[in-house]
Amino acid sequence: MTNLEARPQEQVCAANPPGGGRPAVELIEPREVPLGGPRAMTVRRTLPTRQRSLVGPFCFLDHYGPDDIAEAGGMDVAPHPHTGLQTVTWLFEGAVLHQDSLGSVRTIRPGQLNLMTAGRGISHSEEGTLARFPHQRTLHGVQLWTALPEGRRHGTGDFEHLAAVPTGETDGVRIQVFLGTLAGVTSPARTYSPALAAQLDLPAGARFDLPVDPAFEHAVLVDRGEVTVADVAVPAAWLGYLAPGRRRLPLRVGHHPARVVVIGGTPFAEQILMWWNFVGRTHDEVVAARAEWQRVVAASDGAGAAVPAAHHEQTRAAIARFGAVPGYDGRPLPAPDLPNVRLRPRERPPG
Repeated sequence: MTNLEARPQEQVCAANPPGGGRPAVELIEPREVPLGGPRAMTVRRTLPTRQRSLVGPFCFLDHYGPDDIAEAGGMDVAPHPHTGLQTVTWLFEGAVLHQDSLGSVRTIRPGQLNLMTAGRGISHSEEGTLARFPHQRTLHGVQLWTALPEGRRHGTGDFEHLAAVPTGETDGVRIQVFLGTLAGVTSPARTYSPALAAQLDLPAGARFDLPVDPAFEHAVLVDRGEVTVADVAVPAAWLGYLAPGRRRLPLRVGHHPARVVVIGGTPFAEQILMWWNFVGRTHDEVVAARAEWQRVVAASDGAGAAVPAAHHEQTRAAIARFGAVPGYDGRPLPAPDLPNVRLRPRERPPG
């Protein structure tokens, strides 16, 4: 999924120092972001925010639905670029067609994982519309990004699809692990920093102490139900953050079943600069990536296939970096305008 904000702001992301008198659970309120167009779906974004930019390597979290796609239009995201990250797509309901510049064509459904590694550059499209899936009525899920460490972010792109993720059950709680290891269940998906992502389905009235790695910081996204995390109520669609040091993550559920997504990882050691769909390290790096993507857009023939201008080395280099998504019926998505100032770090709140 792309960030379709018309005026995306730069985010310099780094792990917060431990301690600092933070509350046991830090509550992060979502903000609504439209994915473009008059009938576009709206997502609820909890990462990044001014309050917090990273949870482990996770630098982006969008939560959407349940949406009636006949009313909301569904997901129709034209080919767009990424650098320096992995996209993690997980659905609760519905289906999304993924196509990318590596030639990957995959429909993802609930219980499956799409994991795309951008490396130095990749492009992809995502469609969850009635045109693609005439019998689909609801779309509901999350997409996350993880920042790639220095040793992997300059590498080639990759795509991995898991048709079924490992699942376990403890005390009536169903645990689907799509990244990392949790409660003795391990996903085979490849990550490049210690990371965890899992869906937990909890019965009404559940009192469950989830065993977790004390070296990890964690966050709990509540999709539905009344849930307290370490005795703090986390509203639906909000994110509850917990600092490293815990061996147990207490979850308590109200009178109705609940569903949550737990993410985590060791605090990411590298400072990153995010702007639009690019994760880099410096202003100049992000500006150069945008310029190359705009060359791909300019060279498009209108059907999603990029055509290099004769003897145009810069255009050929840009297309070699980001590629094309020929299976999408439409033009690539242009990048927003850069601000008229140098991209620079945002101040993080104390602690």
